Amino acid sequence: MIRFITGGARSGKSRRAEQLAEDSGLEVVYIATAEARDAEMRARLASHRARRPAHWHTIEEPRALVRAIREQQGPGRCLLVDCLTLWITNQLLAGADIRAERDALVAELARARGEIILVSNETGMGVVPLGELSRRFVDESGWLHQAVAAQADQVVLMVAGLPLVVKGDRV
Repeated sequence: MIRFITGGARSGKSRRAEQLAEDSGLEVVYIATAEARDAEMRARLASHRARRPAHWHTIEEPRALVRAIREQQGPGRCLLVDCLTLWITNQLLAGADIRAERDALVAELARARGEIILVSNETGMGVVPLGELSRRFVDESGWLHQAVAAQADQVVLMVAGLPLVVKGDRV
């Protein structure tokens, strides 16, 4: 089962994903893609860490997400990936081949066993950014979301803390 949870900033995406992972009854592996590049991000990450149950395994993997999923997935396990937009940011800043990375992720998701919950920020619902890198980020995120949503069994859009199921069964 692949679940994709997207929504705006502070919409409840991570909390929803964490609750689904906990409710799964499976061994949970939390794959964090963020890098603490400044004090504000360090505070955000600390908040996320404090919310997670102590018995969850945490892997911090800002770039090699496909490898982490391949190595950690399996029957009886729930992987929670938070978040895809930070991962795509890391890829862009590193000059990676985004299309190849996206295709590899989608291919790995197609092979994966167990439950996978993917969290991402919905960034393309506002104005078109002025800067070239910002526009590319919004475009790449949108294409990534389309590819992941096509592979997912369930897609949930979080709005003001409320889940709106766009694909698949309600939970």
